[in-house]
Amino acid sequence: MSHFFGVKTDDFVPHSTFRHIISGELQLVVLIINSENMRTLFILGILIITLHQSSLAADLKLDSAKLIESARKQVGVTVGYDPQYRALPYPNGDVPIETGVCTDVLTRAMRAQGIDLQKEVHEDMKANFAKYPQQWSLKKPDSNIDHRRVPNLMTFFKQRDCEVPITKSISDYLPGDIVAWNLGGGITHIGLVSDRKTASGTPLIIHNIGSGAQEEDILFGYRVIGHYRCQVPK
Repeated sequence: MSHFFGVKTDDFVPHSTFRHIISGELQLVVLIINSENMRTLFILGILIITLHQSSLAADLKLDSAKLIESARKQVGVTVGYDPQYRALPYPNGDVPIETGVCTDVLTRAMRAQGIDLQKEVHEDMKANFAKYPQQWSLKKPDSNIDHRRVPNLMTFFKQRDCEVPITKSISDYLPGDIVAWNLGGGITHIGLVSDRKTASGTPLIIHNIGSGAQEEDILFGYRVIGHYRCQVPK
């Protein structure tokens, strides 16, 4: 039996749901009607003014210079590409540093700032599974692979209010931005905008498209389908 401010909560809300509300996972005012005598009970006020998702978004405010530095350090270290499914430790699981896929470049760079995309994506998918792509016939999140799939990261960054407009202007792509592409044939890709540019002013991209981590001129080489910015305001 649970009590809150002297009221028996089990009478009108399951214990697990009540515990869920108290923990801050639901940010709302709960109005509960006692059906026996029609008394209106205001059990909870506003638990947290800022939504839980917004608080997670704040956790994703990255230092772009550090993000780029962490990604660039992978060049010459991650020299291969291996997209096969692997069982990973959780949290902070990773494949061998010498290999990986495009998403691993971001995961490793963000971990240098204390953000574990494996954990963040997994937790968000547990809470919002229906909002994520259903193209792999999964019935529940899988912490081994979910953060390594580009469509999932696109959804995650959008969930965290990091999405910014897609344009064809190079000036709109800032150092530390995250960009996703459609390579054709149902293949997607993701990478990080560098602080280095070509002679014509196009930002380079730090990514792994098949030959290990590289810093290359590919920003407009493929169709851009996602543009995200999770940076600390200057």
